[in-house]
Amino acid sequence: MSRTKPHEIVERALELSTADGCVVIADEESSANLRWAGNALTTNGVTRGRTLTVIATVDGKEGTASGVVSRSAVTAADLEPLVRAAEAAARGAGPAEDAQPLVTGTPASPDFTDGPAETSSAVFADFAPALGEAFARARAGGRELYGFANHELVTTYVGTSTGLRLRHDQPNGTLELNAKSPDRSRSAWAGRATRDFKDVDPTVLDAELAVRLGWAERKVELPAGRYETLLPPTAVADLLIYQMWSAAARDAVEGRTVFSKPGGGTRIGEQLSRLPLTLRSDPHSPGLESAPFVIAHSSGDDASVFDNGLPVPATAWISGGELARLTTTRHSSALTGLPLSPAFGNLILDGGGDKSLEEMVAGTERGLLLTCLWYIREVDPATLLLTGLTRDGVYLVENGQVTGEVNNFRFNESPVDLLSRASEAGRTEKTLPREWGDWFTRAAMPALRIPDFNMSSVSKGV
Repeated sequence: MSRTKPHEIVERALELSTADGCVVIADEESSANLRWAGNALTTNGVTRGRTLTVIATVDGKEGTASGVVSRSAVTAADLEPLVRAAEAAARGAGPAEDAQPLVTGTPASPDFTDGPAETSSAVFADFAPALGEAFARARAGGRELYGFANHELVTTYVGTSTGLRLRHDQPNGTLELNAKSPDRSRSAWAGRATRDFKDVDPTVLDAELAVRLGWAERKVELPAGRYETLLPPTAVADLLIYQMWSAAARDAVEGRTVFSKPGGGTRIGEQLSRLPLTLRSDPHSPGLESAPFVIAHSSGDDASVFDNGLPVPATAWISGGELARLTTTRHSSALTGLPLSPAFGNLILDGGGDKSLEEMVAGTERGLLLTCLWYIREVDPATLLLTGLTRDGVYLVENGQVTGEVNNFRFNESPVDLLSRASEAGRTEKTLPREWGDWFTRAAMPALRIPDFNMSSVSKGV
């Protein structure tokens, strides 16, 4: 099977199906990575993998049921048992609540029969020498660099019994770099998301981290409390990604989320921010391209296996500070009466600002500058209250200058509430979410100024 072309596997699985409907998704994955510690490479490698998902639908007297089975490393001998397992799962299941006719009419991808795109160590051809230069600079400057670079390329083939033949190539690259002082008393982090490692320079990140380690030479202890706080793009991304993961229309209509309107309905049309914020997704956004059609391996609050192949349009979730859309499948759209708005593959916040983070620091009389957030967890879905920790550098800003590093904090905030209190948005730029970077990398955000960010307690984390 490893030598069989993915589109042939899809076609063969569809031929084997005896169900009333069938969707087959083949994901061809390849990845290349570099890891380093103490200014020296430690490991590197390349991996390959294949996952096949078969979704069978069976029409019964009470409605249509679906069965989903996914397996990796499928051999030719495994293919028919996999299809039969999906059919058995469908026949053993009750009617699917989200059942809809399988999608039809989408033009076939012209490259559907081509072999998968693959990454290799060649993706680091320019990056690796620059990384070596960063190591040399770090050694000369008395700091140690730790981190990793990972590039993966997933080619997805979607075929259905209704005639869809779609393909999408999705590159994802992440770079995370930590700089530490030799005694480990100071640490700073920087990360970047990239499609091909041609737009990231580790020497630039090392220079940025050297400055931050210098800031940390002066330590300042501060108590818990509310502080004017500059959230960098990475922190804004982590908060708003979680907000969008909580933005299913059905949950809102049923009164279970922060987007539920007291007394019934949703908060669509409500002003969420006094700033002219627009939160949007666009599968064709340059540098943040994502699948232009639905790829659903399972059904959930914001996805349905019956919607596989459905076109994904550009969507504004918040427009001019006003809540405009919540995520819907065809089923939940019909159930709620809200427009069809499939789940997203990227997230972009435009705030109308043009200042860099450095310029926002220069305009701060007294406040905190964060590096990133981590260990984010939900406390209350009704308000979307989140808690989490700061990490790898919280800095005190006084009279437009960073004057030292302060202790870490635990925070308690709702991203929806933060949008309502934000007093300034900086320039939108591509960013890597620190907390959710393993699951979501395609984001562009501005820095946000929050006049009263709630640092609920002091944390001893680094």
